[in-house]
Amino acid sequence: MSNRENPVVETIKTIATAAFLAFGIRTFVAEARYIPSGSMKPTLQVYDRLIVEKLTYHFREPERGDIVVFSPTQKLRAENFEEDFIKRVIGLPGEKIEIKGGKVYVNGKPIGEKYILEPSEEPFGPVVVPEDSYLVLGDNRNGSYDSRKWGYVPRKNLIGRAAFRFWPANRVGSLYTDPIYPTLKK
Repeated sequence: MSNRENPVVETIKTIATAAFLAFGIRTFVAEARYIPSGSMKPTLQVYDRLIVEKLTYHFREPERGDIVVFSPTQKLRAENFEEDFIKRVIGLPGEKIEIKGGKVYVNGKPIGEKYILEPSEEPFGPVVVPEDSYLVLGDNRNGSYDSRKWGYVPRKNLIGRAAFRFWPANRVGSLYTDPIYPTLKK
């Protein structure tokens, strides 16, 4: 007498295990995303494909310069936005943020931003970022609908950190290769 299971039962178990693992990985570890707009140019181009990892923020807080994916805030939902957003963290909880003369100032000190498409044409702030929230901006400052228009991203809305571009093939690689703000102290 054989101990082998019925092939149909084996197939069902295999498919169920694979589905469970895929769901678990996508929900808790990482997922693929694409870029639907030009708000993060030049860093991210329309239709770039990324891996968004979801583990980092279980071990540390978001940092300035992180590119984050987040679910729409209450204000964005009230404006009928349902899709997730991707932007760069600029302001951390408790910091004073201001944009003047095309430069971003954090607590009165300008930050170097070599990743932006062009400086912001409009002044903003000063504002103080609330606790458990982040001020996020698109790298395409003059073509991004971001915190300057709709407010802050609550910590609970963060889905994960964009970590790796896997498409197009000629731009494959990590999104974090150099220190973004080597001289700015918290």
